[in-house]
Amino acid sequence: MSRAETKSTEVHRGTSSDDGRPAGAPQVEVLAARDVPLGGPRAMTVRRTLPQRARTLIGAWCFADHYGPDAVEESGGMDVAPHPHTGLQTVSWLFSGEIEHRDSLGSHALVRPGELNLMTGGHGIAHSEVSTPGTAVLHGVQLWVALPDAHRNTARDFQHHVPEPQLLDGAELRVFLGCLAGAVSPVRTFTPLLGAEILLARHSALTLTVDPHFEHGLLVDQGDIRLSGVPLRPAELGYAHPGTDTLTITNESDGPARTILLGGTPFEEEIVMWWNFIGRSHEEIVQAREDWMTGDRFGSVTGYDGEPLPAPELPMVALKPRRRVV
Repeated sequence: MSRAETKSTEVHRGTSSDDGRPAGAPQVEVLAARDVPLGGPRAMTVRRTLPQRARTLIGAWCFADHYGPDAVEESGGMDVAPHPHTGLQTVSWLFSGEIEHRDSLGSHALVRPGELNLMTGGHGIAHSEVSTPGTAVLHGVQLWVALPDAHRNTARDFQHHVPEPQLLDGAELRVFLGCLAGAVSPVRTFTPLLGAEILLARHSALTLTVDPHFEHGLLVDQGDIRLSGVPLRPAELGYAHPGTDTLTITNESDGPARTILLGGTPFEEEIVMWWNFIGRSHEEIVQAREDWMTGDRFGSVTGYDGEPLPAPELPMVALKPRRRVV
């Protein structure tokens, strides 16, 4: 997915506390989403919770878009022309619908509900994303992972994985990255990460043992949720600092709830993030933009009916690194 924003994000952060939190429960910050249009005249609107000034990273997770459920006949669906990426991995995860992925590695794959597609940009890759003609309702998340300095110029790559659902008391987990509740994903990442979809039955609670070295974020898709006692509404993301070894997720709704749990060891490196590029300096971003507009660094995407996306103009001021918020 191409990132529409090219300037610094606004502050959209709330902090919730609950005097009824269990003793020893982690403090949870509540991050609000903001609406961002993607594309042209019939822009698809997404809800973005990362990045923002209050919290730029959760582990190496640096970008989280949440969209739908959108009726494609009304919204026009997803049609993102070929566009570039550097210094990151893209994680596509759907709840409903289907998206056709093509990239300059030659990959041609379908993104389906419950199936992970992970693309590594590294030194440079291009891809397109188009919802299929048979998709009536499009609903899911698009996530980015920042690559550490030692691997950010790695070769382009594409991985597909279908995680087995883990059935727990009142819950169902699909662990697409990392490990949780005995499930382990074989998909390669370059820093310790966790990514899982968690479905909760009505009026149920789930306590998970987690890595205390990780920071965690819980994105709510549907349902009235409490994360370790702190209420979260749909489209909000609850952030839990490192230092806890359990997280309790409670569904207070009369129906099922769905969440996405993200986690990772704190990413200590400063990154420069602009459009679809992640680098370490303003000059690096300038070079990546020039290479996309004039060179062959990113390769070409075959099979897409249309022209690649042009890069937006750079701001008049030098791009500054995003620092990790402690």
